[in-house]
Amino acid sequence: MHNSKGKTVFGKREAQHILILANGDNVRHMVIRPWMFAVAASLVGVFAIGYLLATTYLVMRDDLIGASMAQQARLQHSYEDRIANLRTELDRVTSRQLLNQQLVQDKVAELMQRQAQLSSRHGALSPILNRAGIIDAAPAVIPVPVPRPKDQANMIEADGTTAYQTAFVGGKLFQDKTPRLHTPSSLAQKDILLLDDTSRLFGTVALSLENIEEEQINRIQSLAQNTSRKTAEITKILKGSQLPAPKIDDATAIGGPFVPAKDNQAFDYSLRGLDHALQQFDQVLHHIEVLPIKNPVAGAKISSHFGSRRDPFLKRRAFHSGMDFKARTGTRVYAAAKGKVIKAGWSGGYGRMVEIDHGNGTTTRYAHLSRISVKKGQHVSTDMSIGRVGSSGRSTGPHLHYEIRRYGKAVNPSRYINAGQKLRPLLKSS
Repeated sequence: MHNSKGKTVFGKREAQHILILANGDNVRHMVIRPWMFAVAASLVGVFAIGYLLATTYLVMRDDLIGASMAQQARLQHSYEDRIANLRTELDRVTSRQLLNQQLVQDKVAELMQRQAQLSSRHGALSPILNRAGIIDAAPAVIPVPVPRPKDQANMIEADGTTAYQTAFVGGKLFQDKTPRLHTPSSLAQKDILLLDDTSRLFGTVALSLENIEEEQINRIQSLAQNTSRKTAEITKILKGSQLPAPKIDDATAIGGPFVPAKDNQAFDYSLRGLDHALQQFDQVLHHIEVLPIKNPVAGAKISSHFGSRRDPFLKRRAFHSGMDFKARTGTRVYAAAKGKVIKAGWSGGYGRMVEIDHGNGTTTRYAHLSRISVKKGQHVSTDMSIGRVGSSGRSTGPHLHYEIRRYGKAVNPSRYINAGQKLRPLLKSS
């Protein structure tokens, strides 16, 4: 069977679907094929699915956008909170470091001030110690250890980065502010450790300076006590030997309300005490310098003592106004103390004689000399040679007739010589 196009379907002609379109006199027709239905159905299905998808998207879009915005907001808040926490911790660490830096600077300034105070104290102490015969009791400048705690001068980390660097210049702490690759928490821990190390170091240095101050004060007080003790012993020996006692300025007429002294006044108080003790000791030494306590002929034997004796010429009882020292002719004779020569020449029975005025009404006479080495008006010092032993004048042989007179009256020279022997150990250690 064949159709109009010559096709046969199972012995029958296939029926064709014709679409007729009429518009007035114009008539058109179209044969509708099966594939056209398939294409049209496909297009309709595509448009339907697209419409459904578009509708679904429009319905769910607000929810998706809201969820996305909420998630972004949560992430933003989380980051902002984290950044705020980091800034807060960083500010806290920075503040702590600044406080620690200020603390270190204050400690360094305090140590430098105490060092300067110790140096100034030494400057005030040196003249007094030199006057006491003590040289360099303490260094001119008290050194203070430079605070450089372990890991503070240069914090080197395992990754090779540097936390921060510090340096002391002119007594002030300068810190490197260059940012380093560290977290605030690690900086806080290191800062706390460094503060502990720095505090321990400054505590050690401060204790060392306190020990130096205490040692200075103890030394001054010890010197003052020793000086006062020597002054008292010398005065006691002079009084025990019935010799003129020195005039000492004694500050016993004092008084006033009791006000406890401050710790920083202990040094000044001790220094004034030492100065007063040395002033008294200087007065004693000045008194002894003009006191004829030295033996004019050291090592010579005494051939005649002071007082009543038998006169060698008249062979009867007479008063001997001095002491005789037996020595060879030409033996040097020394001044028993410093003074001024008031006589130097021949003087009757004294022969060649030198008389020295030592002040305070005390004079000494050196008689029977073979030679005189000084002139009238000349100032002599202790142990200065003034002549030589001889036998001039009323003498039976070479010897030195030695007299000591107080306001023109002869006194026993042995009291002076014995006192000089007792004073020698004290004067040697002064």
